[in-house]
Formats: sequence, C-alpha cells, structure tokens
Amino acid sequence: MTSRHDRPGIPFPPGADEDTPVFVISVAAQLAGLHAQTLRSYDRLGLVSPGRTPGGGRRYSARDIALLREVQRLSQEEGVNLAGVKRIIELAREAEALRAQVAELTARLAEAQEDLAHAHAAAEQAAAAVHASYRRELVPLRPRHQQTALMIWRPDPR
Repeated sequence: MTSRHDRPGIPFPPGADEDTPVFVISVAAQLAGLHAQTLRSYDRLGLVSPGRTPGGGRRYSARDIALLREVQRLSQEEGVNLAGVKRIIELAREAEALRAQVAELTARLAEAQEDLAHAHAAAEQAAAAVHASYRRELVPLRPRHQQTALMIWRPDPR
C-alpha cells in the first residue's frame, strides 16, 4: 500500500487511506484539476468508478483522484482516446492482479519447498534409525568361484 506521501497534493482525512471514498465530486474535481461534469462522464464511461453513498452521491478516494489525473494525462499529453485509456486502465488492473497472484504462488511454492525439505530430512532420519537398528544378522560371504552366497546367522539356542 502506498503511503500518504505517495499522492502529492491529495490530503488524507484522519483515519483514511488512499482507498477510502471521502471526497465529494466538487472537491475531487478541484483536486484532479478537472470539471465536475468531466468526472461524471468518466464515471459513465467506466474509466473511474467512485464509491457511492446510500443516497447515490459519488465519493472519490485519493486513488480515484490519482486515476483521474492519469486519465487526463493520457488523453491530453499522450493523445490516447478515452476507449484507449479505458483499455490501458483495464490492462494495468489485470497486470496488478497477476503480480499479486505471482507473489501468492511464489510464497506457496517456497512454503511447499520448505515442507518438502522437512519431509526429506525426516525420511533420512527414519532411514538412519532403521539402519542403526540392524543387528548385523545378515553377513555376506566372499564368493567362491564367482558364486554369490548369503548365510543367515542364528545364535545358538542354548
């Protein structure tokens, strides 16, 4: 999450973060440097979708205002039409979701590798315990004339 200082010029009310919808449309328009009607148009086009009050009023967050600024920059400075801006926003959101998914899968993979390492260590420990329990009951004999023989030793039953 970005800090309060990552959004220059956008004040955060006490107890709010960049995703808290707190700004009415007139304040959001002023902060974004746009006309309120432009914000309504962007909302209708699905470029920036602010939160809503129970009465239906728009409430913009600091993130929404930063997005409004980016929409304006792309359309004015870069010459991208609004359909292109919408696609850029969609792709940016998809990329963010994919980055989050990669991070989650990377963490899960690291956890699985750690579990596997623990299981491998436990298996080696169990094998070592089995080998240590051998009482040397099986004794290989040297082969006579290339024959292989195995003798089982049993203690005298006295």
